[in-house]
Amino acid sequence: MAKKASPVNASRTTIKDVAARAGVSPATVSRVLLDNYPVATATRTRVQRAMRDLDYVVNAQARALSGASTKTVAFLVDDVTGAFYAHIARGVMHQATAEGRLCIVCTTDGDQEQVVRFIDLMRQQNADAVIVVGGAQEDETYERRMIHYAYALDKAGSRLALVGRPPLADAEAPATVIEYDNEGGAYAVTAHLLAAGHRHVAYLSHVGGLVTSTQRVAGFRKAHQAMGLEPDQRLIVKGDHSRTAGRQGIQRLLASGSEFTAVVAATDVVATGALQALRAAGRRVPDDVAVTGYDDIPLAEDVFPALTTVHVPQEELGRAAVRLALRRDAQAGPQHMMIGTHVVVRDSAPPPGRNRIATPAAEALPAR
Repeated sequence: MAKKASPVNASRTTIKDVAARAGVSPATVSRVLLDNYPVATATRTRVQRAMRDLDYVVNAQARALSGASTKTVAFLVDDVTGAFYAHIARGVMHQATAEGRLCIVCTTDGDQEQVVRFIDLMRQQNADAVIVVGGAQEDETYERRMIHYAYALDKAGSRLALVGRPPLADAEAPATVIEYDNEGGAYAVTAHLLAAGHRHVAYLSHVGGLVTSTQRVAGFRKAHQAMGLEPDQRLIVKGDHSRTAGRQGIQRLLASGSEFTAVVAATDVVATGALQALRAAGRRVPDDVAVTGYDDIPLAEDVFPALTTVHVPQEELGRAAVRLALRRDAQAGPQHMMIGTHVVVRDSAPPPGRNRIATPAAEALPAR
């Protein structure tokens, strides 16, 4: 029985070595590796056993040049430590495993240059799909580059999938888009507060130039307009989607003397900062100020009071992106799926009639 290759020589093992060990031709080994031609089960088993015995490593560059799939799904995310993104990542990884793919994860910290560099690298490596998660910037140059890579990946037999982002400006671009109803969710949660009698509703925090933020603010405005109201511009506070922004936003509103009885937070994380600042200021939630979030991450149930929020099916976003990207038809162009959102009512913003709306001092009813 032939000896196994030593660790020193393992990296030098070639297809010819595998072929000799399995008793087949190098062409047959190539067919097993590329999985592009029928090979008898017994023969395939012998080749695979020889590869294991010799610790043969596939040359990724050669495989990419051959046009073969590397059986990988690449996943790009702004911040994998955030609960919202982490649950999408879990959906991507679970579905990739179910589809027989390995998953490569890259964090970008919101750096657009990092996004396009990684997409280009995965195109060169022949990844089956490149999934980009996170709010897109309202930037024409960046949009054109994403359109370019949608076509480039398609030409290479791969697929660009965008999660939580709107479709590309080029309606024919061969990309898979899985988005959720950002605007509708913000509309619904704002309408929930307005139906309960709130008329001074603040929004925390608006991120300029971020598509996700623009859509949520649009839903906030439309809910007011549907009630014949105009939102108070002074109550729409700019910031980012962090806990600190939520805390500082409330502090700014209180310091300015602005009257508000409810807060729509752009995310659950922002809402936790708002709750902290309201407690520090002696404001009771929901008796003095109702607070809502967005995303319905696990933390939303754990804070006190439990957070009324907009539920986003995070894991399903990731699973759907992988399913559609890998199972597209050969002639498929754009793919688009819109996943619904809904309000989960908890203690921080109860339904109409459950709590008295605090009346701002400036509009207090005169004594009889």
